[in-house]
Amino acid sequence: MQPDPIPNSSLSRRRFLQKSAAASAVFAVPCIIPASALGRGGAVAPSERIVMGGIGINNRGGSDLNWMMGERDVQFVAICDIRKDRREAVKHAIDSKYGTKDCTMHRDIREFLAERTDIDGVLIATGDHWHALASILAMRAGKDVYSEKPSCMTIAEGQAVVDTANKYGRVYQTGAQRLSEANHVFAIETARSGRLGEVHTAYAHIAPWDAAIMGNDRKPAEPEPPRDEVDWDIWLGPCPWRPYNSSYVQGGWRGLYDFHTSCIGEWGAHTFAQAQAGIDALDTSPVQYQYVDNPTGDGMVTTFANGVKMVLSRGDKYWHGSCGERFDGPEGWVAAADGYAMPAASSPALLADFKKVIAEYIARTQRPMNHVRDFFDCMRTRRQTVANAEVMYRSMSTVHAANICMWLKRNLAFDPVKAEFLDDPEANRLRSRAMREPWII
Repeated sequence: MQPDPIPNSSLSRRRFLQKSAAASAVFAVPCIIPASALGRGGAVAPSERIVMGGIGINNRGGSDLNWMMGERDVQFVAICDIRKDRREAVKHAIDSKYGTKDCTMHRDIREFLAERTDIDGVLIATGDHWHALASILAMRAGKDVYSEKPSCMTIAEGQAVVDTANKYGRVYQTGAQRLSEANHVFAIETARSGRLGEVHTAYAHIAPWDAAIMGNDRKPAEPEPPRDEVDWDIWLGPCPWRPYNSSYVQGGWRGLYDFHTSCIGEWGAHTFAQAQAGIDALDTSPVQYQYVDNPTGDGMVTTFANGVKMVLSRGDKYWHGSCGERFDGPEGWVAAADGYAMPAASSPALLADFKKVIAEYIARTQRPMNHVRDFFDCMRTRRQTVANAEVMYRSMSTVHAANICMWLKRNLAFDPVKAEFLDDPEANRLRSRAMREPWII
């Protein structure tokens, strides 16, 4: 059961001040107010818009930005990025969208969050190693958060995101957008509703590049650029110090332990939540992890406390396309992945009720088939998002436990309630990482 909606104090306070100022102006100076400012002609009045800022917007973040700017009641007003070229590019995109020159640029996330007290929420699409810390800093500053995945680098970081969202009453959505896409929702709902019988096995896709074992390579040192061009200290953030190399800030950090979550986390940050949703396990993680003697974790069997298995799979054994999930039960199987016109199933009869299943899901959950719209709706109502902090934490705990299993090359037992491995101090030490000051949680 969802708690009663809690008013968004920052939205309410800003609207009260704006409306009060507008009322005073009516008596002071006669003026002509554009229809768009009053919310006419299909426009949303400024006082009712959700004000957003971006942090670290490039590539995937650019897609998120365009997606969000397509929502009529949302307006982006600021960009924070350690790279000057990205700040300027994103400012241009935002100003061009709204026909203004109002988007402000910021280099330091601390100054950005302190200065832009008018912002309701932030889109975080930095490199992976900054997702959790940026989310925590933003929520402490009173912002709601949409964070790209993978949204934490360790089990401890994931728990800290949950604790911060709860403490500060913030809305949080991780970018596992397939939880809001019809094909994946159909597969999930078909599994959890009993149409396959009692599901005994779920399968989750892991990325077909990189490996579970990551390197600690250091790229050759290059002259460090001026801080305003690239702030290398902030880019590193909580990670250990290493000399500047331009390839890091161009995405060359993937496959390196300090910055990445391996091939398991690359897609598992999506697919584990998809698979866990279909077996009603979004509030927990597997309790057993079976080591597989290969570089990637392909074929690892993880087992939940109720005996249901989730198998990590690389390649196209159970689907075609990317970021797939599959569910097997005594009455058949169903699978979905990117690029499908319709989900795949063991029998055409399972697909006959596609529209009905989706309609029932929407009616039951009151959620749109639009991941960013779900986030913005929840910002207004203060209900939990479909991919909220707890969902992120539990699925990412599965990612990290599977990685630790591969790193230690042995089977592991995990207690999801205590968030600790059983009788394995070495594994427990890997639940967190040291963070470089001052970039600590």
